[in-house]
Amino acid sequence: MSRTVHVEHCMGTVFSIDVRDPGDWAGPIGEVVAWLHRVDALFSTFRPDSAISRIGRGELAIADAGPDVAEVFALCDRFEAETGGYFTARWRGTPDPTGLVKGWAVERASELLHRHGSHHHAVNGGGDVRLAGESAPGRPWRVGISDPAAGRRILTVVTGRDIAVATSGTAERGAHVIDPRTATPALDLAAVTVTGPSLTRADAYATAAVAMGHRVTEWGRTLPGHEVFVVDGTGARWLTSR
Repeated sequence: MSRTVHVEHCMGTVFSIDVRDPGDWAGPIGEVVAWLHRVDALFSTFRPDSAISRIGRGELAIADAGPDVAEVFALCDRFEAETGGYFTARWRGTPDPTGLVKGWAVERASELLHRHGSHHHAVNGGGDVRLAGESAPGRPWRVGISDPAAGRRILTVVTGRDIAVATSGTAERGAHVIDPRTATPALDLAAVTVTGPSLTRADAYATAAVAMGHRVTEWGRTLPGHEVFVVDGTGARWLTSR
């Protein structure tokens, strides 16, 4: 199977685009890269000129920020309802949908490649991964899940075809997930990985799971079509599945 790989730094992390279909993929990969940088320009909370920063300052309404922004906030509202409020994009009046944006952007990137005819590819954005087809004929994709306390150590491996894998936790950005019930950083869990059919949903669920702490043990069993792999603050780990 042919292979075309591109690595791009964007959104404060590293994205990899790995296409396993034959042909020249420079053009479609270029479109994916442009898309990722457009998402960063819209949603970066670190760029004062981004749409999300302007919305936060009251200079721009969500309804006037374009269809992508409206779509993201509609999805955030949906997942806030689905997670009982543990996922939220609004903090004390300040909009921040970053718990969903990266997974959503990667999923859209995968869809763009599919529209160009790619049936076998992996798009990885800082550990949020969308896997299409197979890594080679008859061979599923394999994604290693790192130990949040020792990044080079692999705790488990996810295998599958046409699957999404999202991880949230403290390894890359520290204790950045807030428990909305206490308005303080969620510290019980070091990392949560969620697998399922949609990366957008898996990304939101992973963020919510970190926020809910050990409550995730029961909640994870209620999610049809998903598995949740948890590493807590002591290093203990477990898998919940329905």
